[in-house]
Amino acid sequence: MTSKDHTRLDELQRDPYPLYARARGSEGLTFVPELDAWLVARDADVREVLRRPEEFSSVRALLPDVMPSPAALEVLAKGYGKRPTVVSTDGPAHQRHRAPLNRGLSAGRNAALVTYAAERAEALVDGFAADGGVELMEAYAKKLPGQVIGRLIGLDPADVAAAVHGGYRAEQLLFRPLDPDAQVRAAEDVVALQRLLDTYIRERRESPREDLCSGMVAALAPGDGELTLDQRHELVSNLQNFLIAGHLTTTALIGTTLLHLLSDRRQWELICADPELIPAAVEEAARYDTAVQGFRRTTTRPVTISGTELPSGATVFVAYGSANRDEDRHDRPDVFDITRPVSRQHVAFGHGAHGCPGSQLAREQLRLTIELFARRMPGLRLDEDKPPVVMRPTLIHRSPEALHLVW
Repeated sequence: MTSKDHTRLDELQRDPYPLYARARGSEGLTFVPELDAWLVARDADVREVLRRPEEFSSVRALLPDVMPSPAALEVLAKGYGKRPTVVSTDGPAHQRHRAPLNRGLSAGRNAALVTYAAERAEALVDGFAADGGVELMEAYAKKLPGQVIGRLIGLDPADVAAAVHGGYRAEQLLFRPLDPDAQVRAAEDVVALQRLLDTYIRERRESPREDLCSGMVAALAPGDGELTLDQRHELVSNLQNFLIAGHLTTTALIGTTLLHLLSDRRQWELICADPELIPAAVEEAARYDTAVQGFRRTTTRPVTISGTELPSGATVFVAYGSANRDEDRHDRPDVFDITRPVSRQHVAFGHGAHGCPGSQLAREQLRLTIELFARRMPGLRLDEDKPPVVMRPTLIHRSPEALHLVW
């Protein structure tokens, strides 16, 4: 992809909603050159595609926007090769990868994690509460989900920052244009993350614990013998995928939610006056500005969607963010309104077999974050002395580049 192509893609990703509206108003599907995919924009079509995984495969769900340079690929070759994960598999293979996640995110585990998250959230706020202002993304939104997902996986707290950093570097390497030297440095950070995860995987084989890493090792590599190199490659890929998905998207959700609540002062004041509105605010935030805007799917045979005939091997972008603004599903879809009746009739966390297994944990982190800031900083507001908020150019975890707040 050329720099000009990336500029057009960045513009689309920073604000995809006008494109979505045009696509929903057009007959059939719209082909989007910047995505090199057919855009599935209407709620009914999104749900139909997600209900038919045998015809719309997830194998290329996370197709990168940037191919790493030869020098970066040489560095990556020293790490652990890419293997199928829960995001990029279908049928029995998908069920095999998803089963340990479902067990690891049981109601009991979730409850314990929410207690931990509440403690960590308070501690993070304690770190800047007296300052009168904060850049929320770095000081809080990127930290809390990383600490929670680290706890779930079983990481030592001392390793969480490095793991989160490695996750962001993987995203940069595959989805952002970097110069050759920066690509190599990013690849080195990704390999460092993979080696860290491999250390945990081998330790858990020797001494299992009550954590997701142990559960994943037991599920994907049954038995108690020494792990093969291929098993380690698969486990590193799956643990890396889960780590990234578990913190990047929740970070994005926290950032966009506070942005929209504070952009409309009346809604923030409603929250502060009536905390019982918080569950509705969580669902409205997830619907209105969806963190994961969508995933790609690939047709496995000739199919017809919304009157558009697609050949086998066609790529579609299933736009959750567009479905959540569909006028046929939601009243006043372009209005952020926390006084709507509480409803989960959105696809912010996917739909069908690939629905997000960590959706409840993400919701709980957002809920306790809103409650915490409303209780401790009711005077919270956007810092008008800073430049306007700019969204990160990504459809995988849509969020503010920075969010400066004062109180």
